[in-house]
Amino acid sequence: MNIGNIYNFDEKLMNLAEQAENNCRDAFRKIDETAEYCGAKVLKAFSDNKVSEPCFYGSTGYGYGDIGREVIDKVFAQVFGTEDALVRFNFVSGTHALSVALFGVLRTGDRIVSITGKPYDTLEEVIGISGKKGNGSLMDYGVGYGQVDLLDGGKPDYDSITKAVKGAKVAYIQRSRGYSLRPAFTVDDIEKMIQAVKKGNPDAIVMVDNCYGEFIEDQEPSAVGADIIIGSLIKNAGGGIARTGGYIAGRADLVELCSYRLTCVGMGKEVGCTLGMNREILLGLFFAPDVVASAKKTAVFASELFSLIGYRCTPRKEEARGDIITAIELGNEKNLTAFCRGVQKGAPVDSFVTPEAWDMPGYTSQVIMAAGAFTNGASIELSADAPIREPFAVWLQGGITYTSGKLGIMLAAQEIITAPDCSL
Repeated sequence: MNIGNIYNFDEKLMNLAEQAENNCRDAFRKIDETAEYCGAKVLKAFSDNKVSEPCFYGSTGYGYGDIGREVIDKVFAQVFGTEDALVRFNFVSGTHALSVALFGVLRTGDRIVSITGKPYDTLEEVIGISGKKGNGSLMDYGVGYGQVDLLDGGKPDYDSITKAVKGAKVAYIQRSRGYSLRPAFTVDDIEKMIQAVKKGNPDAIVMVDNCYGEFIEDQEPSAVGADIIIGSLIKNAGGGIARTGGYIAGRADLVELCSYRLTCVGMGKEVGCTLGMNREILLGLFFAPDVVASAKKTAVFASELFSLIGYRCTPRKEEARGDIITAIELGNEKNLTAFCRGVQKGAPVDSFVTPEAWDMPGYTSQVIMAAGAFTNGASIELSADAPIREPFAVWLQGGITYTSGKLGIMLAAQEIITAPDCSL
């Protein structure tokens, strides 16, 4: 049987896709090995913490005595190797969870240093490096900000990190790349950054934005010294099941401070009804290692296929990955929008919609997004997005099954190569 008969793919594209998939076999094998190990960690955490059917029941009102909420925190903490965790559907996004963590830990007169360059666009107003004064940013509350730019090639500047964090309260690491072409950081990279931080300031709190990075490797940043890690449940950790939410995991004292920011001082983690969300948070985490493996395979296949077609892709199939994202430099706005149209055509939801660039809140440039997902904005599901600006690169992520991810990538390629001025 031939999928080309279903989607009428160009014969040359089918041949290139077959070649790309064959070239990816070794990478796929390693991805499966990681998924098996991470899956074992998750299963052990479920059994050790006695997950049971009563954990699925939701609570209302104050949520006192919600055993499911309490067990979920313990399961996440064990999976991530941390003292405690705060896992809630109340986190509306990864940025929200990061904001809660920052405001929970930092106080007037403290200083945060971003040691991986400029943070992701949506965090700029939270910190106060963009947006209006008086909006309630960290800077409005008297929190100082410093930044260590990355070296050429996107590598950390370890010597400058050691100097810059002296006297700082928080050293902030963004694992994923955002809208940049630098590599996502592996756990080994993060370990070296933490060593540089502790050399300059042993008391600094190392905070890692772990979005898109969960279950990419055998270990999480907490295993190499990160004091607190933060992520979204509609990305890797939710396994395509959780419809909303996020987590903060790390040192127990820091998690407690963050819980005071999410609810209120004195109540923290002890309140908060779950409204029937416990089951899907647990089920999503259970599926997450295999779903992340599908997303990684989709990313590796996309990188190899578009490299064969002639576009620059990062990372390549043989390179170490720190997240599920592949960046593809498409050269111009026409190719960029065609790519997004193709990904949208491969979506299980809203495949008939044509993506258009728009002024997305929190971003400085118009952004085009292709995403036909069961959960709105869930970037563990196949999606592609890009700001409409040089170098007209698209950032591709997700794929809750490899089959659907592969087809979405091939439809994106088909959309570009069938343009009048393009040929293979």
